[in-house]
This record gives sequence, C-alpha cells and structure tokens, in this order.
Amino acid sequence: MKKLKNYLLLPACSLAFFISCNNDDNPVANNITLHFNNTFKEKTIQLGDATSSTATVNTSAEGQVHHFSELKYVISNIRLIKADGAEFPYNVNDLDKGATVINQAKPQTLDYVLTNIPAGEYKQIKFGLGVKSELNTLDQVRFPNFYAEAGANDTKMHWEWGTGYRFTKIEGFYDTDHKELSIHTGSTVEGEEGAYTQGVDAYREITLTLPNNAVVSSNVPKITIKADFDKLLSGKTNTIELGAGNATPSVHTAANMVLFVDNLGGDGSSDLTGMFSVKSVEN
Repeated sequence: MKKLKNYLLLPACSLAFFISCNNDDNPVANNITLHFNNTFKEKTIQLGDATSSTATVNTSAEGQVHHFSELKYVISNIRLIKADGAEFPYNVNDLDKGATVINQAKPQTLDYVLTNIPAGEYKQIKFGLGVKSELNTLDQVRFPNFYAEAGANDTKMHWEWGTGYRFTKIEGFYDTDHKELSIHTGSTVEGEEGAYTQGVDAYREITLTLPNNAVVSSNVPKITIKADFDKLLSGKTNTIELGAGNATPSVHTAANMVLFVDNLGGDGSSDLTGMFSVKSVEN
C-alpha cells in the first residue's frame, strides 16, 4: 500500500509543477512601458542655450527658426482600450500613481511604466495632456509625490499665481537674433481667492489608435509615442507667428495660450491627437 501511495504522488506532483509553469508563462497581469519621443518633425529634440551649436533647430510654417532650452509636460488620466472595446483605467484619480512629468532634460522620465496591467490585447490608448479639473488643485496632502515631482526646483510645473499645475512648459529662443521664447500652458481660474471658478480649461484628452495591438502576457510591450513639437507653431488647428505679443507668458493672453494648447493637445472635437502619434508597438 505504501508503494502505491508513492506512485500516486508522482503524477500529482508533476501536474502541480506543470500548472505552476503554465501560470508563470501566462501571467494574469504585467507591465506596459510608454516611451515618449519628443521631436521636431522626425528629429529627436536636443536642448540648448541661445547660442548652442548642438540644439535641434526647427523652422515653422511662417519661416521662423526656433529651438528649445527646456521642454516639459504632464501626462495623466491614462486609459487602455482592449481589442473588444473594454476600457482599463490606470489610476485615473491618483496623480501619485497615474501621472508623470515628461522632462526632455531627464532621459529617465521619457519612459513611464504602467504596472499590473491585465493580460490581453490592447488596441488604443487614451490619456490627458495636463491634469483634469477635479484634480488640478495642487493638493500636497493627497498627492505628495506628484506635487513634489511637479514642483521640484528643476521642474517648476506649479503656477506661482494660481491653484493648479502647469501642463506644458517650454523655454527657448526664436528668430536669428535669439529672442526669448517662453510658452507655459495650464488651466486658468477667475474670481477672487477662496471663490475661484474655472476660466480657460487647457486640459486636453488624447486618443491614439495603435498600429498593432499591444499584447500583455509574459512579455512587456513597449509603446513609443511621438510628440512632434513642430506642431507648437505649425499645428493642424493654428499657424502661429511669434512676436512681442505672444512669445512669453508675461505678455500672451489666455486666448493666445489656447492657440498653443489646441496645437499641442488638439481642439477637443475635430482633433483628438494634437502633436501625438504612436510610432511603434513592440511586443
């Protein structure tokens, strides 16, 4: 009888090992890496000061040469759309876990890893450029990590005068005499302190269809998202010529700012991609 028990245990152990291996090979969840490639048309942007010989120089539709010394923007409210149309929201109400500042000067910020994504195939990605209004309150207590990341000395994505975040922050130079270029976007408020109401809503929803499905399984897909900052001045919606009235935040109005916002993030109706496109999906 004892020998029979030993023989019976062997296939049971083998079966358990087989199931365990299968589970390891087919996890119920894994990660997705979002890689952001910031470009002028097809050239990856290199930053530089006013007289830099290595900075990437772009020419707008109006013929203005320009380059950047600083380039940052906020990505939040990420949702993945499965092949069957079901939507998976990724920490959409938690800026600490579901938002990030893309900073061209810090290569490590160009890769944002989404963790614990359910296994399956995904055909689309949606995300916000900026922070949706209900979370755009500089809440240091509720979201201390994102608050610190956005407000760091070398980031400065807080409005000094307002209650919310900057959504994009671009510094640089334009024309051959290197005049200052300083474009900051973000939602504005109206009224008095303690009784603010929404002014201009600069948050934009981006919807991108993937060229091939991202397959979450034992492998970690990498989605490369191109952000083409040629669109800043030469967008689908607006063609902008920089001058004394719109090149710096101290002079450009909220109406001026919206022209840049619509170019970068789309107008919210006819254009839902703005400067963004999916360059590749690697499974």
